[in-house]
Amino acid sequence: MSFAGVDVGGGGVRVRIEAGGSSAAGDDASPVPREEGRVDLDRLAARITRVIEDTVRDLRIDRFFGMAIGTTGLPGLVRDPSTLWRALRGRFGLGALVVTGDMVTTHVGALGFQPGVVVAAGTGVITLGTDLAGVWNQSDGWGYLLGDHGGGAWIGMRGLQAALRAHDGRVGGSAALLAHLTARFGHPSELVALVYGSASAAHHLASFAPYVGEAARDGDPVARQIWTEAGRQLGQTAVAAAAGLEPVFSWGGRLFDAADLLMEPFQNTVRTLLPGARFRPPRGTSADGALALARAAADGSVAPHHPYVYVFTEAAQPIGGSAQPSGRSAGSAVDS
Repeated sequence: MSFAGVDVGGGGVRVRIEAGGSSAAGDDASPVPREEGRVDLDRLAARITRVIEDTVRDLRIDRFFGMAIGTTGLPGLVRDPSTLWRALRGRFGLGALVVTGDMVTTHVGALGFQPGVVVAAGTGVITLGTDLAGVWNQSDGWGYLLGDHGGGAWIGMRGLQAALRAHDGRVGGSAALLAHLTARFGHPSELVALVYGSASAAHHLASFAPYVGEAARDGDPVARQIWTEAGRQLGQTAVAAAAGLEPVFSWGGRLFDAADLLMEPFQNTVRTLLPGARFRPPRGTSADGALALARAAADGSVAPHHPYVYVFTEAAQPIGGSAQPSGRSAGSAVDS
């Protein structure tokens, strides 16, 4: 039997394929396609198709018995998840499709199907605290202009602001970050034109986060402070999502690759606010979580009784999901 897990976030599209005893992985790092601020599902379906076709080129797969897609923007910025079912069902002979938020696939990837809190941090930030039954606590996920505190775009933006302060001669600037800005973007005016003229400004801002990391590791105090504050912000977001749950925490997303800069302030903040907190290293990635959901969808064990998960099958109309979630939050997982 063949299964496909798809992770759609600010870093692009990543897939995991399992077919009998074989497995494969592929990705496309282009920004998520959008139209009027929402995820463009028709274009996204075409991109998912291309990535999967490239990934399975050397595998003999007739159909996928289960596929799961964890996407940024759900709920809130995904108008009609059934668009993905209609676009992908015939092409891949789908037996079942789960469409869910990438915070759900990150949670499943990190903790399996166990309760707890998982911080998903990449270009943006969204945190989900859930027992996969009655508790569904979302924290942050409001996009780079209104939230996503501590995420890649947040770090990159603050690094660029410090660089521009140095360019102007203002207090609080960083000559090290200005040097990285010039090497990465050219003159500051080129950066301004790129960011303000872009349909994916968060993507460009987040691309500077690794340079802020490099400056921090080289001893730049401004860059180091940015990462420390990012960890604190992520810790506060995690604790906010823990209501009604055992204090078990994990994490996911490429931002945590900078564990040397992020993990200590993140965990210290959580422990300060919630002294009984316990941390579990993630078992896998969001793409791994999507693959686990694809297997569960194929055997009918995915419960679509909450607003973050839509389930489509050959023999039934789509079940589960709603236009806006009930409970604590109706936010959108923007570029996490």
